[in-house]
Amino acid sequence: MKRFYLFCSAGMSTSLLASKIDKIAKENNIDIEVKAFPEAKLDEIVASLNPDEILLGPQVRHIEGKVKEKYGKDVPVMVIDTVDYGNMNGERVLKKAIIEYKNFKK
Repeated sequence: MKRFYLFCSAGMSTSLLASKIDKIAKENNIDIEVKAFPEAKLDEIVASLNPDEILLGPQVRHIEGKVKEKYGKDVPVMVIDTVDYGNMNGERVLKKAIIEYKNFKK
């Protein structure tokens, strides 16, 4: 099972999006665990749970460079599209995350 973990300012709105992504994954038999966390716990979560992909909410896009520098050699780091995030479009976010993951693994 792959772990795709979402991080945002407080983890609140991202939890809703994570639930939608998880539901779409299960409906399509995609073996992915999706969870949301506050950005402040990113280092702790990465160290303890070893995600296969880090997804950043648009509100924390300013840390993308720092996160890629620290973890981007080992796992893909992707900022969630603002429109997809605003619309809580779990299907589009999941598709983009899977593409990002596959491209990273090439």
